[in-house]
Amino acid sequence: MTRLLQASVPLSLSSLSKRLSLSSSSTRLQLRSFCCKMSSDSPPLTHSITLPSQLTEPVEIVAAPNISRSEFRSAIDSSLFRQWLKNMESENGVLYGGALSLRRVLIQGVDMFGKRIGFLKFVADVFDKETGKKVPGIVFARGPAVAVLILLESEDKTYAVLTEQVRIPVGRVILELPAGMLDDDKGDFLGTAIREVEEETGICLKQEDMVDLTAFLDQSTGGKIFPSPGGCDEEISLFLYRGQVNKEIIEQLQGKETGLREHGELIKVCAVPYEKLWCMTADAKVLAAIALYEMAKKEGLLPHLKA
Repeated sequence: MTRLLQASVPLSLSSLSKRLSLSSSSTRLQLRSFCCKMSSDSPPLTHSITLPSQLTEPVEIVAAPNISRSEFRSAIDSSLFRQWLKNMESENGVLYGGALSLRRVLIQGVDMFGKRIGFLKFVADVFDKETGKKVPGIVFARGPAVAVLILLESEDKTYAVLTEQVRIPVGRVILELPAGMLDDDKGDFLGTAIREVEEETGICLKQEDMVDLTAFLDQSTGGKIFPSPGGCDEEISLFLYRGQVNKEIIEQLQGKETGLREHGELIKVCAVPYEKLWCMTADAKVLAAIALYEMAKKEGLLPHLKA
């Protein structure tokens, strides 16, 4: 998403009344190497890999008829596919322990975001060795993302800053947290969160004022939430920012239009009273953030709000 600051609402931190500048780790999995061998037969395009967890059972990767050779190669080399394989073989992965076996992957769809793969669709044939039955394995891969719960206190009232966006997949306009996908596989979750907030709301945040809400989750979760694990690999890191502003800032944010119209971005900023936030949106990120925020506050895990 291209950076955009609206001139209509000059926003900075040195002076909240003049400009709103709202101040304020992820689990690393060890990379595992695998052997590969390209098939000379085409069509269909095929690829073979050997995973460390099943050395005697090579995995066949096959391209659907609509997938070109370059798309097939890009899919296999993509961070989305490599991360999925790492997840499968991790300590909490489905292949760990040897009860399940991955035999075949069918690459069905590749959506490019410029020179990188944005979305990847495939079917994984995973079998339960004891029963011989196949486990459901349709995968829509889009990778990690971030979202930020911004809470602003003004005149003894707390507001949450949301974005109103057109969401074609659900056919609706949705109120949701400022959010975005990681642009690469470098794992800069916090930096991405700060950038997305500025792009979608015009608000500038500082790293030291951000709280990683998902870091409070048990270590076994990996410190992420999975909104739709039955079909999508998306894992989200939720961050929190809390600040104090005057009423003028809330009024300036309300209804502010952001996003690049020429790129199809139709975004409007909304300031919602926090007490009503839980019932004003169907966005799962919002509801998860409320739950994490309230529990972290109850357990005394949050830092004190700066004046």
